[in-house]
Parts: sequence; C-alpha cells; structure tokens
Amino acid sequence: MSILGNRVVRREDPKFLTVGGTYVADLDLPGSVHLTFVRSSMAHAKILSVDTSGAKAMPGVIALYTNEDLGMAKMPTIMGMTNEAMTPPMLASGTVRYVGEPIVAIVAESREIAADALEAVVVEYEPLKVVIDSVEARKDETLLFPDAGTNTTFTLDFGGDEALFDDCEVVVELTLVNQRVAPCPMEGRSAAGHMTKDGRLEFNSATQAPHGVRDALAGFLGLEPDKVHVVTPDVGGGFGAKASVYPEDIVVGWCALKLGRPVRWTETRSESMLGLGHGRAQLQHVRMGGTREGVVTAYRIDVLQDSGAYPGFGAVLPFMTRVMTSGPYKIPKAEFGSVSVVTNSTPTVAYRGAGRPEATAAIERMMDVFAREIAMDPAELRRRNLIGKDAFPYTTPTETVYDVGDYHRAFELALEVAGYDELRAEQSRRRASGDVRQLGIGVSCYVEITNGLPDGEFGAVEVRPDGKIIVRTGTSPHGQGHVTAWSMLVAEQMGVPIEDIEVIHGDTDVVPRGAGTMGSRSLQIGGAAVNQAAVDVVEKAKDLAADLFEADRDDIVLDKSNGSFHVVGTPAVSRSWGELAKAAVAKDGNPLFAEVDLASPGPTYPFGAHISVVEVDTETGKVTLLRHIAVDDAGRIINPLLAEGQVHGGIAQGVAQALMEEVVYDLDGNPLTSTFADYSFISATELPSFETRFTETPTPINALGAKGIGESGTIGSAPALHNAVCDAVAHLGVRHVDMPTTPIRVWNAINEAAPGNDAGKKGR
Repeated sequence: MSILGNRVVRREDPKFLTVGGTYVADLDLPGSVHLTFVRSSMAHAKILSVDTSGAKAMPGVIALYTNEDLGMAKMPTIMGMTNEAMTPPMLASGTVRYVGEPIVAIVAESREIAADALEAVVVEYEPLKVVIDSVEARKDETLLFPDAGTNTTFTLDFGGDEALFDDCEVVVELTLVNQRVAPCPMEGRSAAGHMTKDGRLEFNSATQAPHGVRDALAGFLGLEPDKVHVVTPDVGGGFGAKASVYPEDIVVGWCALKLGRPVRWTETRSESMLGLGHGRAQLQHVRMGGTREGVVTAYRIDVLQDSGAYPGFGAVLPFMTRVMTSGPYKIPKAEFGSVSVVTNSTPTVAYRGAGRPEATAAIERMMDVFAREIAMDPAELRRRNLIGKDAFPYTTPTETVYDVGDYHRAFELALEVAGYDELRAEQSRRRASGDVRQLGIGVSCYVEITNGLPDGEFGAVEVRPDGKIIVRTGTSPHGQGHVTAWSMLVAEQMGVPIEDIEVIHGDTDVVPRGAGTMGSRSLQIGGAAVNQAAVDVVEKAKDLAADLFEADRDDIVLDKSNGSFHVVGTPAVSRSWGELAKAAVAKDGNPLFAEVDLASPGPTYPFGAHISVVEVDTETGKVTLLRHIAVDDAGRIINPLLAEGQVHGGIAQGVAQALMEEVVYDLDGNPLTSTFADYSFISATELPSFETRFTETPTPINALGAKGIGESGTIGSAPALHNAVCDAVAHLGVRHVDMPTTPIRVWNAINEAAPGNDAGKKGR
C-alpha cells in the first residue's frame, strides 16, 4: 500500500507544540552585540546633516556607521530589468525616499542601549515634495531620482490593437484597486553573524532562500562563497517577502566582519510594517467585451504598479500578471500593458501569489460586471467561457501554455458543494422582503502558474550504516511541511519508515546548492529532486546487492514492505539498507548516496474554483463571511493534510485582503498603519470553517504529477469574497466596491447609489 495520498500527520509539529521552535532571535551567541537602525521620519527629504555625537558618547554604544563608512555598492537591479539609476544604497545617502528607510547603523552592547542611542542621533532634513499616489508619480512632476529623469522603472506593453473591441456587442470597463498590503509574518526580519576561528562568516537568517543570502553576502563583502556559511533555523512565516535580501542583512554581515564580534539584529513590529517589503499595490484599468449570449471575445488590462521608493521585485511582478491575463477562459483576443513607477513608500516585493492574484482579481471581477450587464447569472457566464478539458495543452493569447486541466469539473463541484441554486433562492427571498441583512454569493475561477521562473533544485539521499536515511534539500521550508512530504516520498521509494528519515535543509555547508522556497515551487521541483535521488539510491543498492548475492542485477528485488533486497524468488535471504550501506563503505570508502540537480522542464498551472457566501448589513456596511467553499486542483496530492493546511492559510490571507487589510499613507507619506493597532489583521474570529475539496489532474511536467498549492488559496479566495460583497448590494444600485470592503466603504457605496444620488451609479 502506498503512503502517498494519505493524511500523514506533520512530523514537524510535536516540537512546535511542546518546546517551541528555535528562531534567529533565540540563538545563544555569547558576547554578541546588538544592531539597530536610525530610520527616516520623513518620506522625501535631503539629508543636511547627521549628528551622532550624543549617541557615541553613551555608555555601551560601540560604533555608529553611515553609508559612507560602509563603502559598499548599491543593491542591484531586479533581474537586470529595472532602472539602474533607482537602486538603493545600503543606508540612505544624500536623500531619504520613504518613512522607515535606514540612515545610520548603531551597534551597542544591548538592545536597550541601542534603542536609547537611536533617540540621541539628530538628523537634519530639507523636506522635498512627496508623491504617494502612483498616478501622480507617473506624471513625473516630482522626481524621486532626478538623475533618472523619470519615475518609471519598468514597462511592459503587449498589444495595442485599437480594433480589439470593435466586434463586441457589449463592452464593460472598470478601474480596480488591488491595494497595498503588508505581509505580517509572525516573525519579522532577523539576522545574526559572527566570524569563526577559521576566518569564515557564519550567518543566521530568517529567510526563504539561504543560498541566495550566502551569495549576496559574499558578493557585497568581497568574500568567496565558501567563506560564508548561512544557517536558517526555524522561520516564522515568509509569504514571499523573506525571499528578498535586504540592505539590513548585508549591514549585519559587514558589522560582524568589521568588529570581529557576533552581531545580531531583529526588527520590531513597527519596523517590520515599514521596512519588510509590501505586496500588491496595483491600479488596474480593465475592459471586457463579448456577445449578449455570454461569449467573452476580447479583454484588455492595463496595470499601474506602485514599486515603492526603490524598485524591488514588486516592480517586475506585472510580468507574472501578464502571464495569467486571460485566466481559465477561452478568450480569443487578450492584451496586457503595465507601467511600474516609484513612490515615496515602502518598496514592494513578492507577496503570496506574486502577480497572479492580481490577474485573477481583475478578470473575475470583470466576469461579474459583464454578467450583470447582460443580465446573466455569473456562474453561467463562467460555464460558457471556461477552457474545455480536451483543449490542453492550451496556449493563451499572451502565449502562456497551460499544461493540463479540467476547469469545468472543479467549477461544477464547487457549485454542488455550495448548493448554489439554493443560495440564489435564499438571496431572492431576502431581496424581496427588504431584509436589512442581504446575502451575497461570489464566484471565482482561477488558474495560476507555479515555479513561474523555472529554477532547478538540489536533492540528495544518503543511507547510513545503521539503516537510517539522510535527506538533503535545497528548499527551505517555513511552515509548508517539507520534512513530512519529503519523508513520504523517500519512504515510498525505499520502503523505510518515515521515522527513520532525517530531512536537512537551510544549511549551506551541508546542502551545497538550492534555490529555496517561493512561488509554490517546492514539491514539483524540490520534492521531485528528492524523489529522483531516492530512485537513484535504490538503483545503486541493487548493484551492491547483486555483488553480495553474486546474482544478475536484473534479478534483484527491493521488498518495500520491510526495506530489504533479495534475489527474485528467494526472499528468505535478504540484505537490509544498513547492510548495503556498510558494503558500500567497505567497497570504496564512499557512502551509499545519490544527489540530483533536477532541471525544471517548465512551470505548472494549478487551478480551481472558490465560492464565498457573505451577509451584508445594509444599515452599517458590515460584512460577515458565512461560508467559503474551495475546490483546488494541484495535480497529484501527496498529502491531503498538508495541502488543506496550505489552502486554509491561503484563504485566510485572501479573505483578509478582500475584507480589511490595507497599508495607508497620508499625503505627506506618513504611514497610518504601522502597528497591528492600526493595520487590520485577520483572526479566527472573522473566519468560518472552510469547506475544501480537491480534484486531481496530474501534470506531465514532473514525475510526481504534482503542481504547487501554497498560493492557490489566496488567488482563489479574494476575488470570490470581493464578488460576494458586491453581489450582496448590487440590487441596490451598487456597481462596484473597491477592496478592502470595509464597513465604511460598503456603507458609502450603498448611500451613494441610493435613489436621488447619482454619484455611485456610474461606478468607481
């Protein structure tokens, strides 16, 4: 019986539920000093002077450094695609461009002394005009980088057919806000570095990509990569934001090298809200056209991407939005264009879904708007336009090639589980009675791309003489359950109990290579690499067993029921994994071992359908989520328990964006949402028990047939809930409500659309 496909309980959890995890801030580093940063209190200003004399005189303050003291290069462009004149320095030099930008690094004997020293540093500013709004930034009237001559850092333009909508009987148009959000991992950024006796930099980092951190430190500090050892302990959430290397990380390493003492830094929650990269921040202008019978024939989306003060990974994420432009629909004509601009705000980075939720949010909102325009049920409109299962591999108008799918099956299952017809009937009853609490039903169909920038991955399997198995992986989990899933894969191939398998990750000395964990890539490439290494070890073991038995190799059989090898037909005489491992060492001194650098043949395309049911109090605008149904297809499901966990977390983040989360600045660039007292953070109180189902359509892209699942919940849930809220008040004349659908925003939309008030009837 195969272990794969079973609900195997996470091996990681007993530690977290008993003694707890070990995070960077928990590490015992004797003699360590503490690093903190003086951060800009202004969004845009020239730095006239920095007076550090008061801080230097304080007992316990070891050193203070400005960017000139560091003497390091600026951070690089993003994949060579963003404007080189806009790259950030390690510490602000000459000009500050957002509130929270680091200016001075302070090293002190304790965190408390460092915090006091912050207050003693005096920075004199000359205020400059602030640009927060991306529309204003695009006008180039206020330049963040005068030498660049523009605020535009990255553009994409595919299409421009002026006749795109000429043949359409119906055309709808809408401007949508996919608002700026903060990732809010429970553990903020944290790093610690010290020099070892042999002259190496040992660096601990709360990161999603330890090898990326190693290479960045080596490059900026002028060290060979083998002189940098990065170890990632437990990581308390990442959501894409911790896949980036930040200037603060490099400064920690520089200070450790400079001072010869262990240096540690852990940001506060307020620092995290200001400095850890934000997500989304797209303004979308969208048009959809088609027939009155519900056939969508043309679609165009133009994106204005807010990159923040310096173009981080968020600046190029419209590329991923473009890839998923037409979603799961067979739209014959679709175009995409984008402009990324800098503003006086925190730089944007990858955040759960990274460009794909934005694409789904746009097209799913427009499907509802189009359905209402032609007086068709939104579920029926989707049914008529979904790509058929016989059309795969399917090439979209933006030249994305979907691997495989059965979109109708997932959609119909979601409708069935929801009891869609009954919900519509209940909605009609409430509308007819004028109930204060109106029901909204939101539908979302999605397809997304995982491992979208196809990287390979490292995997290795070693058999110890005691029969235990060591697995090394280049992925770096932070809650996904890799230890459990990778153990299952090895147990399946080798016939060993998962308790006898140790999975090692996040140590660049022990794991020589690795791309890390992001983009829902881990199972389909990292797991596949480990799986292939296990297959290769089995083949090597058969060679050894053939020698020991003096038999033909083709006659050697692995009995997976007890993890032993024997000659076909003679199971009574066998050799265990431990015995073969000893034989391998005796033969040539090498362990029984296999490693794989698995190249990726391409991305995969998970898909699914989500349905949200909400209740809206029309007197207060309050939205209550009653039900959320998610049907997701991530190819072959290795462990349903892990997959459900990923979907649950994803749904929660999608719901949070649709209902409440939003980073807000005032016109002077001051953040108004810098703590959890100001930034609405979702909890179990606002969430019902999710109703999840899976369909399985294995992909031919990898040997496991698996696709990614880590971001699907977010991609499917936010549009479903957004549509549900708009649906609940549509009969009152409300055409659209931007996310987040807060009570005041919903209440305003209802009142603007009331009879006698024409302000809201034209939409936003």
